Amino acid sequence: MLITPPQLAAFLAAAMLITLSPGPDNLMVLSQGISRGRRQGMAFGLGCAMGCLNHTVLAALGVSALIAASPLAFTALKIAGGGYLVYLGWGAIRSPGASFRADGQSAQPQSSLAATFRRGLIANAINPKVVLFFLAFLPQFVNPAHGPVGLQTAILGVAFTLQGALIFGALGYFSGHVGQWLAQSRKASQWLDRAAGSIFIALGLRLMLKN
Repeated sequence: MLITPPQLAAFLAAAMLITLSPGPDNLMVLSQGISRGRRQGMAFGLGCAMGCLNHTVLAALGVSALIAASPLAFTALKIAGGGYLVYLGWGAIRSPGASFRADGQSAQPQSSLAATFRRGLIANAINPKVVLFFLAFLPQFVNPAHGPVGLQTAILGVAFTLQGALIFGALGYFSGHVGQWLAQSRKASQWLDRAAGSIFIALGLRLMLKN
């Protein structure tokens, strides 16, 4: 058996604790849900979770190790990932805001759920910090005696993605309830968007500037 039940249980317990701990992904999902509503928050959260599949493939193929060993490649990824978050943040700050209907969704036209999902996917997929995390985390639960290391890494990465989708989806849903309660006026909605945008920009700058 490639992955034994005790091995998977230990991995999922650690993965859920890591996913639930405060971090950039959590902040982005929460801010998106609060400022844009339940469905947008869930779509962004699911996109973030699915972005983990990119890191799973890289880790399974050993590409992450090459990126970690190349300062130039790592710096390029940091700039690309940080720049993308700043871009998303600036767009949110410039948003005119959106009042909410009784069902918790925006009453004004906004990005499609597919577009929001893609933003979450890209924001996670090009984050070099997550690349390094997967490189360091997944191998700790791999047992070479059980079979191909690459295949075990892929299985664990998919398991991490699935639990992340559940947790981030829940965060997006419940943060949307908070946003519905707060955003009772267009002006309040504008400030929510500005707050969310500021979080994205701060995280982007932190990614680009922090060693």
